[in-house]
Amino acid sequence: MAVRLKDIARDLGVSVVTVSKVLRGNSDIGEETRKRVLKRMKELNYQPNMLARGLASGKTYTVGMVVPDLVHPFFAEFAKSLSGVLRQSSRALILASSEEDPEIERQEIRMLLRRGIDVLLIASCQPNLRNFYELGDERTPYLLFDRNFPHLAAHFVGSDDLKVGELATAHLIEIGRKRIAHIAGRNTSPSYERLRGFRNKMIEAQLPVPEEYVVVCDAHMEDRGDKTGYEAMQQLLALPERPDAVFCYNDMTAIGAIAATLAAGLRVPEDIAIIGCGNMPYNDYLRIPLSSIDHGTTELGRIAGELALDLSSTPEQPPKSILVPPTLIVRASTQSN
Repeated sequence: MAVRLKDIARDLGVSVVTVSKVLRGNSDIGEETRKRVLKRMKELNYQPNMLARGLASGKTYTVGMVVPDLVHPFFAEFAKSLSGVLRQSSRALILASSEEDPEIERQEIRMLLRRGIDVLLIASCQPNLRNFYELGDERTPYLLFDRNFPHLAAHFVGSDDLKVGELATAHLIEIGRKRIAHIAGRNTSPSYERLRGFRNKMIEAQLPVPEEYVVVCDAHMEDRGDKTGYEAMQQLLALPERPDAVFCYNDMTAIGAIAATLAAGLRVPEDIAIIGCGNMPYNDYLRIPLSSIDHGTTELGRIAGELALDLSSTPEQPPKSILVPPTLIVRASTQSN
């Protein structure tokens, strides 16, 4: 038979209201009482009835998230960190993938809104997002992450992508490279900002950036990045004067670029130094360990989780933008022995 709040209250000689406040984390309960209630809950293996709580509060205790690719290392690690924060407050996470298709994204958003989620998180693939409320429910607070739309008054959590581009390019300049190319993304705020950071540092160092040294790739750099990077690198290798270093939009693109370089009989980093972005967990174990920019994925997930919980309880808040500073991780792909 399921343990009820009234059973815990009776055992401890307190009111059901007191037990309920402890469960909700209210601050007007004494620490000693809180400890006694939580101890008894644990002893009885109390499992809150989330459906009943939802009917009483008007909430579902669920957070919805739409990402371009569920299996991409960045989004997987972000979801893991986010879920850990939500779990501590008995919230469930519902995941959906847009597959980098704007229409699928709209369908998934509508589906999540119909489920009555308390907060929506979205890394949008829309080329020009105006307002999520065009898609349905106007009461659900939402949070953009990874991909921003500066013209939209919305909460945002992401990496400082301008700094990502500057860090990567400055590192290539510091190791003495002069002909630096960039394999760029298309139509997302990270791709625009990383390209801007790349150009900033090249101008600062008074190094030329021929038009053909910036290869802009399609929108599927998350799920097919290695193939995209391989093909983009082939274009750069075919130039009359090939680059001696390449900053790639993400790590998967860099892995493809390294493969194309080696297939052409060239050495990494002696002939061409290559750096990515994302700092995937297995970068140390690649044939040529990959230098990368770590944009703090776990920290991004934690911050987004805390903001989502805050929006769930207080949805009417002025939009805030939180940027996590990136760090440079140097490995063999840019460091000669």
